[in-house]
Amino acid sequence: MQHELHAHSNLSITNQIQDHGQDMLISVPKEFSFTENYSHLSTATNESLYTLRDGMIYKAIAVDQEAAIVEISNYDEHHMLIRFVDEHQSISSAVRIGVAQYVYDWFDLGTDLAPFYKMAAQDPLLEQAVVSFYGLRNMGIPDLYEAICWGILGQQINLGFAYTLKRRLVEHFGQALTYEGETYWLFPTAETIASLTVDELSAAGMTTVKKCEYLIDTAKLIVDGTLSKEQLLQVTDVKQAEKLLVKIRGIGPWTAHYVLMRCLRMPSAFPIDDVGLHNSIKHVLKMDAKPTKAHILELSAGWTLWESYATFYLWRFLY
Repeated sequence: MQHELHAHSNLSITNQIQDHGQDMLISVPKEFSFTENYSHLSTATNESLYTLRDGMIYKAIAVDQEAAIVEISNYDEHHMLIRFVDEHQSISSAVRIGVAQYVYDWFDLGTDLAPFYKMAAQDPLLEQAVVSFYGLRNMGIPDLYEAICWGILGQQINLGFAYTLKRRLVEHFGQALTYEGETYWLFPTAETIASLTVDELSAAGMTTVKKCEYLIDTAKLIVDGTLSKEQLLQVTDVKQAEKLLVKIRGIGPWTAHYVLMRCLRMPSAFPIDDVGLHNSIKHVLKMDAKPTKAHILELSAGWTLWESYATFYLWRFLY
């Protein structure tokens, strides 16, 4: 049985950070480029959960019941800088560590990409991608409910409209933090969405009743403890994890693998039916038509335990 590697889930990062109170330095691996990751983030033209300005990333991050706005920037080739922007806000050590943990997970800093690059350099489909986007990480979605929502919202619509739906959801039901005239949003909690009716969610501009039902039902599973990130992290096999997720109404194989890839960080997560993946392969190989599933399986035969990263790098050609 093929087992997944959760090298960085629940990993203590105290030895990866230098905590100076208002500022924190977080170590980055050799195979990391802040510029490449910033460039990737900049492709989201209607993003509601972070702001890019002058080469810096601004984001509100919640830790338990507290939240802070941070500025994330490149410090040197070995570190990123996390700065808490509100100098008058008293932030506990636990919250600072929690923020650093979030950033560490968001940028997937715990994954050693050297084996991936070695494999990809010999792969006809990936060799160009790893040169073009060297240092790019699989920018994740650390919160399980947010990842599932993004998967559900993105079903059977184009990416631009998916961002519009997410913005509607965030601005109707998320928490807003303001600083110096700028607003920074936190994604709605499962508790908030679980308390809504389908009509209330529809009124916020969600397009279908079914999607509203899926968002509320999943929120209730998380609130009552039936579904949790910790529970899924105990599963070591991607097929088993997929089975657990597709039992949930509104989650099919594509959404399941998207969540396993972007939140649970399962290396073998592989949304093989993804239209973007098909278009990327068509683009790289200069094909007249999209590849068949059988052809994709053939092309990906050498990607074992790197299917997730291979997909992410191929997506980058398009987004």
